[in-house]
Amino acid sequence: MAIIWEPTLDPQASAWRSIARQVAQDHVAPKAAEIDRNQRYPRETVELLYDCGIATMFLPQEYGGSGASLMAFCAVVEELAQACASTSGIVATLQLGAWPLLRAGSETQKETYIGAMARERKTISFALSEQEAGSDPSSMQTLALPENGGWRLRGTKRWIGGSGECAYYLVFAQTALGQGRRGIAAYIVDADAEGVSNAAPEDKMGMRGTVNSSVHFDTWVAAEAMIAGPGRALKLALEALNVGRVVVAAQANGIALAAFSAAAQRATARTAFGQVLIDHQGIGFQLADVATRLSAGRMLAYETARNFDTGKDVALIGAQAKLFCSEAAHDAVDIGVQVFGAEGFVKPSLVERLYRDQRATEIYEGTSEIQRLVLARAIHAEFNEEGA
Repeated sequence: MAIIWEPTLDPQASAWRSIARQVAQDHVAPKAAEIDRNQRYPRETVELLYDCGIATMFLPQEYGGSGASLMAFCAVVEELAQACASTSGIVATLQLGAWPLLRAGSETQKETYIGAMARERKTISFALSEQEAGSDPSSMQTLALPENGGWRLRGTKRWIGGSGECAYYLVFAQTALGQGRRGIAAYIVDADAEGVSNAAPEDKMGMRGTVNSSVHFDTWVAAEAMIAGPGRALKLALEALNVGRVVVAAQANGIALAAFSAAAQRATARTAFGQVLIDHQGIGFQLADVATRLSAGRMLAYETARNFDTGKDVALIGAQAKLFCSEAAHDAVDIGVQVFGAEGFVKPSLVERLYRDQRATEIYEGTSEIQRLVLARAIHAEFNEEGA
């Protein structure tokens, strides 16, 4: 019996995980250190992800995808994250950008943009965050004002995943300042349109094979570029992030699995004071705790995905999964570095890279503090109703 709990996957999810495992072993893992070292976006890997179907697995079949479940997608992300966190991040970014269109786009918009993603490999980036509007997107300053029968978008988005590599941006903007969430609308914008410009990519601590940068917009879009109007768009963004949080939980679990495996192998091979490290309680007990939290985190992540696939609301359980799994992964990579000692602190080292990569999982798709805020408000609402 394996120490870490293994999910029972349906045939579809199991098949997708097998594909991801083979791709990870043969193509992703061997390049992971070089991609991190050079902070290089691996375009050849992205092409491979399209070739094997992973890049479009979550898209409906009618638009050229495979119609895979969220459980299958999470199994793939977890598998890729064990080999290269950056590659799993690229796959997650593809899903996040496309999801709002799948949820709210017209049939014509889906045929045009989702079809282009599946058949022409034209990706979509999710453009929500700004310098002063990260955890609080309702305070965004990017404006969309009526102009010549369409809209003039002006503003700057920050930390946009896939920026400079995508074909389109899904941009959230205020139609009138001071309206808060009620004034936000969503638009699809061609990345090559006049007035769209990318800043230099951010020099990041981890996830260095993904690309993030600021994107400035001063561009006109036609009326039919609107995906969701005022009063609906922010809810759409938050729904997309609810799904994204489940994916981040799976990603965090993959990183944690890689760190645990490396640390456990090291602890059972290296000796100190006449014993292998794991026989020292200070090490063995920590690894036991990591194994337990990893099993619990995987149960939570896969159950959340199953709930989504059966049509249930995952806003709260998704917040719990993202919070728990990302922080459990924090402990796993920390212990990984500690077990390797000085070797874990210097480059090149697998656990050193995992330590840096993991940190992002506690920040994007909503920080740990935001997840706790969401859950605290839900607790307040539930028990306030019971006490009324």
